[in-house]
Amino acid sequence: MYRKGSVVSADGTVIGYRQVGSGPGVILLHGSMLAAQNFMKLASALDTDFTVTVPDRRGRGLSGPYGPDFGIDREVEDLQALLKETGAAKVFGLSSGALIGLRTAMVTPAIDQLALYEPPLSINGSVPLEWGQRYRRELAAGRSGAALATVFKGLGVDPLFRAIPRFLLVPLLTLGMRFQSKANGDDVPIPDLIPTMTGDLRILEQLADTGKEYATVDADVLLLTGSRSPAYFGISLDELTAVLPHSTLRTLPKLDHSGPEDDGDPSTVGEVLRPFFA
Repeated sequence: MYRKGSVVSADGTVIGYRQVGSGPGVILLHGSMLAAQNFMKLASALDTDFTVTVPDRRGRGLSGPYGPDFGIDREVEDLQALLKETGAAKVFGLSSGALIGLRTAMVTPAIDQLALYEPPLSINGSVPLEWGQRYRRELAAGRSGAALATVFKGLGVDPLFRAIPRFLLVPLLTLGMRFQSKANGDDVPIPDLIPTMTGDLRILEQLADTGKEYATVDADVLLLTGSRSPAYFGISLDELTAVLPHSTLRTLPKLDHSGPEDDGDPSTVGEVLRPFFA
């Protein structure tokens, strides 16, 4: 079981979180179309040594809406509020959550240690984003299955979905969502998570080609990637390795972009994070 709590961000938005364990504070930031529910196994892999806080990023679950001026600044403020509330100085982020952690560390000395799993930092167009317009059109038309397929095909992060032809993938995803459309406790149904890619797209677009700005990050940074992930994550990580003054890059064999998630291999990721944060 987990404890629940919340904090009020700078713009008045409530950010809710789940918390487990005891010890020094660690905050886990999920990525696109995910929520706190997707990091509970990773939290369990760390909770014997740390107090682990897993927020629902704004726009989902226990947290409030995006707000009219949503962007990376609001996400940074949300994380800063969580850091202040929990006293944590250690942050792990996956994908867009990694970008938020990185941007926050640039302006928040309270972060001592930062672990980033495959931040999609676009360098000269390295991260594919051209699918975004199609995703937004399909979402606006109420075609959630098609919008989800567009994301999977556009980013190419899941080997299985890369292999399935789109004309088969769309009906499969549409059918699957019918069985996952009801809330289960604090968990957010998958159909409710699909629109959250809109916010993450905005963050990816805002932070494109900002790599050089992170030379001022003073935290110790662990950069992580899976050996089965798309090559464009390597471009992002090479840029950050060259820029960050205190960073180490590590590749985890047999893992892909979903490695830290509950349906990935969170125990392996936890085994890497525990000694780094300790």
